[in-house]
Amino acid sequence: MRSACRFRVVMLALLVAGSLSRSTMAHAEGDTPSAALTRLFAESWDFALREDPLFATSVGDNRFNDKLPRETLADQQRRLQAERQFLARWAKIPRDQLSPTEQANYDIFGRIKRDAIAEYEFQANLMPITNRGGFHTSFPELPQDVPLANVTDYENYIARLNGFSQLVDDNIELMRAGMKAGMVLPAVSMVDFDKAIRPHVVDEPSASLLDKPFTKFPDAISTADQARLTAAGRQAIANSVVPGYRKLLDFLAKEYVPACRQQVGASALPQGREFYRHRVRQFTTLDLDPQQVHDTGMSEVRRIKAEMQDVIKRVGFQGDFKAFVEHLRTDPQFYADSPEQLLKETALVLKRMDGELPKLFGKLPRTPYGIREVPDFIAPRTTTAYYQPPAGDGSRAGFYYVNTYNLKSRPLFEIEALSLHEAVPGHHLQIALAQEQAEVPPFRRFAHFTAFVEGWGLYAERLGLEVGFYQDPYRDFGRLSYEMWRACRLVVDTGMHYLGWTREQAIQFMADNTALSLHNITAEVDRYIAWPGQAVAYKTGELKIRELRRLAEEQLKDRFDVREFHDVVLGAGALPLEMLEANVRAWLAKK
Repeated sequence: MRSACRFRVVMLALLVAGSLSRSTMAHAEGDTPSAALTRLFAESWDFALREDPLFATSVGDNRFNDKLPRETLADQQRRLQAERQFLARWAKIPRDQLSPTEQANYDIFGRIKRDAIAEYEFQANLMPITNRGGFHTSFPELPQDVPLANVTDYENYIARLNGFSQLVDDNIELMRAGMKAGMVLPAVSMVDFDKAIRPHVVDEPSASLLDKPFTKFPDAISTADQARLTAAGRQAIANSVVPGYRKLLDFLAKEYVPACRQQVGASALPQGREFYRHRVRQFTTLDLDPQQVHDTGMSEVRRIKAEMQDVIKRVGFQGDFKAFVEHLRTDPQFYADSPEQLLKETALVLKRMDGELPKLFGKLPRTPYGIREVPDFIAPRTTTAYYQPPAGDGSRAGFYYVNTYNLKSRPLFEIEALSLHEAVPGHHLQIALAQEQAEVPPFRRFAHFTAFVEGWGLYAERLGLEVGFYQDPYRDFGRLSYEMWRACRLVVDTGMHYLGWTREQAIQFMADNTALSLHNITAEVDRYIAWPGQAVAYKTGELKIRELRRLAEEQLKDRFDVREFHDVVLGAGALPLEMLEANVRAWLAKK
């Protein structure tokens, strides 16, 4: 998912909260349990959209298209109180008087609330950005994320440009509070922070990425309106956007970065070890201890390493694992000569997979997907690729973003695994299917349980083996290297944040066990440092899905249908892993 997969998306999934007046609560007291639950979901969802207008736009609700979210300490505190109110109200609904479907909705809603409250109580909201992600890196992509079809759309867009400076002030307030509370990022997470900001501090508004909508208007907008909107838009860039970025740059350079901590692990934060244990439970959706996760990772590293050694023997390479990896990292035959070649290879892989999907799934999404390059201003500091979900109203496709910066760090033998993960049958297929489930509450359609979403993405890489991919042993080694990458995450994330590993130890461990380029390894380790716990979700989720598939194959034997199994796994949208297992076991019982 976007950067890699975006922290903001996770927080939005946690933000489905609200506040109630006394009259509303009194009225709700007379509801049946089912009606009370439905009312709770509706009011909570509406509050979430009002609190984050950008999220509202992304899911197809255009009521707040002229607004940006407010992020002051007072706003954060108000949201925390709202979460607590909703959780208390949820707890009063008798679960045993709900239908099985309602009970599932009830359980998911309660989990989201508890996780959201814990995030606020640990003060994670006081670290809103890194050098690679946050409101400041997503805002320049606004033209691609909002409707721009008529005069009203443009006026809304300009209103958001005018609101950017306030959004900067709000986030600076949060970070200053974080400095006082000791909730600051590691220094390494802010290295080269300016390179994601300086491109937006332009002398002429027309040089801004946010000026793009004013260079080409829809035909339905008159010439006079085009002139008026262009003038207003460029004034907003000059008076709000550029000063906002300049203000952020100045604050980070003079105040925030000097205050950043030298230790990379979350354990260095106030309540750090407790915070990290919470993060592991939140991202895996399982009651796991960090040491358990670490041990599982070491076991998986040993298993995958043996399979990688088999591939090295298969290609007849004369040398050890380290020499083979160095060969892959340095031989020009494994790298594209141009961004166009990389994109064309990616497109070919996905077009081939499109044709194989009916062999693997009984139900496919209607929403299409496309391919885009990662924007230049963030490409050097972000991951190899990421996925942006489609708009909730179907007005925008999903997009697979491919990083074409530093082509010598983007080996062609990784493209099959990477593309299957990010697009189909990975993120796009799973997320588009979830968003198209009109019969479930909206908060579930857009829920993001990382262990499920990323676990499915990793599982999807392996599905290529079943439909003719990875015929080239080097590409099969690329698949194994990607699986190894996720196994290493279990080791290095827990190592740095819980067991006291240094950044250098984490980089060396991944360099010793994967074929990833050193550029990608460094970028990945720095992502784990800035985002404690998220990285352990991938392999945890994939292992659970593979465990459930083995169970189904063993019980059903020749009656096992992989299409039916996948439809069961994806049929309820993203779920906590325990609920996924319950669904699969219920299906097996019926079979």
